[in-house]
Amino acid sequence: MDKPKVIGVTGGSGSGKTLFINRLIEHLPEVAVHSMDNYYIKRTDQPKDNKGVENFDTLGSINLEKYVEDLKLLIDGTSLELEEYNYNNPGAEKKIIKVQSASIILVEGIFALYAEKLRQLLDLKIFIEAPGYLRLKRRIIRDEERGYDLEDVLYRFEHHVTPAFYNYIEPSRRWADIIIPNHDDFEKGLEVVLAFLNR
Repeated sequence: MDKPKVIGVTGGSGSGKTLFINRLIEHLPEVAVHSMDNYYIKRTDQPKDNKGVENFDTLGSINLEKYVEDLKLLIDGTSLELEEYNYNNPGAEKKIIKVQSASIILVEGIFALYAEKLRQLLDLKIFIEAPGYLRLKRRIIRDEERGYDLEDVLYRFEHHVTPAFYNYIEPSRRWADIIIPNHDDFEKGLEVVLAFLNR
């Protein structure tokens, strides 16, 4: 098998990364999604802020070394078995997911372009962009569906999500090959990426 095309997709929390990837998948015959969400360390080991609240938006929140190692395995044609991320809900049923290697590998996560060792493995680097007020609105809707209360969502967005965006995510924008605005929709950007993959 030819070497897979490896596509990195990043952006701030609530920018629309997952939605963009799901739309890509609809148009592609063979795709492996390598989500950084499945590499969060245990809640009990998460770094905490000065109020003792777990911060899931730092480099120390994710096992990046393992994530990169597993991406190399996918590129070499090896499938993965992972414990699916349950949004740190201790009551959620633990599921094992299998990620099959494929001709296209989508690398998704907030740090997907930040680490050089990860960027070196990417053939196309995509940054999904959305203004802060939209990202907050989407985050509130998403996290309330996951069972978080509004006060917790707003606290984390201000003290964890926003600092992480300016420290890690926004600076990685400069390494992107394509920046896709997602204010209303990302259809034009989707067309460009599909044209690249179908070339």
